[in-house]
Amino acid sequence: MEVRELRTTGAYLFVPRTLRDARGHVASPYREAAFRAATGGPLFPVRQANHSRSRRGTVRGVHFTRTPPGAAKYAHCSLGRALYVVVDLRVGSPTFGAWESLVLDAASPSGVYVPVGVGHACVALEDTVITDLLSAEWAEEDEETVSVFDPDLGLPVSDDQGLIVSERDRNAVTLAEARRRGMLPGYGAALTVERSLRAAAARAGPGTAPPPDGP
Repeated sequence: MEVRELRTTGAYLFVPRTLRDARGHVASPYREAAFRAATGGPLFPVRQANHSRSRRGTVRGVHFTRTPPGAAKYAHCSLGRALYVVVDLRVGSPTFGAWESLVLDAASPSGVYVPVGVGHACVALEDTVITDLLSAEWAEEDEETVSVFDPDLGLPVSDDQGLIVSERDRNAVTLAEARRRGMLPGYGAALTVERSLRAAAARAGPGTAPPPDGP
């Protein structure tokens, strides 16, 4: 498995080997040994798994969780193809405002680790399913959004592309306005939640992890 740290501090892309034959293919978008080697600790205890299906042309985001309580996620594309954007929304982070866009493809399902306080957006390039593992159960009152069309962010998503967007995301505030209102996570608070998740995972005990160079 290849691992690459993204421009957003603490976010990683995990690219598995894909084994193919006449029956189809097998790949492992998450492997514990590779995750530990990259991040220095285990994945958070999983509290919820999401199956998010989007029609081609749907855009979701930029979504993030109020911190505290905060939430981390591990995502991969299990059907179709999507443009997945990771955005650092943590005030005080050395990479605040930085973003990176990735094409996630079910034919070679890479995993993306999105740390606490970091936002994410997704554009379905075809009918797509994104599968997420979450460190906390979803609670509507803790969920926030920043406009994916914010010109100051400059994400590779244009409002003139005829995208399918929810009213909530369409009316989201800009990054600057979210900061002015005190909506954004603080970098220190996000790191505190990250450490608590790592400690909880360590208390749960190690899993049985295969070698990091597997599929």
